[in-house]
Amino acid sequence: MPLRRRKQWWGVTLDAPDGAALGRFYARLLDWQFFPEENGLGGAVAPSENAGYNLGFQTEKNYVRPVWPSEAGRPQMSMHLEIEVDDLDEAVAHAVAVGATPAEFQPQETVRVMIDPAGHPFCLYLGESDEIEEADVR
Repeated sequence: MPLRRRKQWWGVTLDAPDGAALGRFYARLLDWQFFPEENGLGGAVAPSENAGYNLGFQTEKNYVRPVWPSEAGRPQMSMHLEIEVDDLDEAVAHAVAVGATPAEFQPQETVRVMIDPAGHPFCLYLGESDEIEEADVR
């Protein structure tokens, strides 16, 4: 039995010291719309109001910035976003321009771990090429 019959709406919500500010960051990063909460303490971003999915943001007064990579006894990330991009260098430059910072540790060649303004890690990664290599069809 589905949870909702009319429309499926799903998302994930990130805590931050300023939920609305983090929401505006992700709106710029993804070129999505920001939908603020009436109380001004958070909001959501989505490609449109009818998208069916969103990223939510809420202000948490006791928020503690996570550490990545993890360190014993320090707050760890509990999740991270994965964002497929066409051009890794261009995507990193855009993310930095809107307020992200590259993580010091970069574990993979085709992935860039970035840190959002509240300290949440997120990954920009190259998707598989649409071009079929000649060796792949043999």
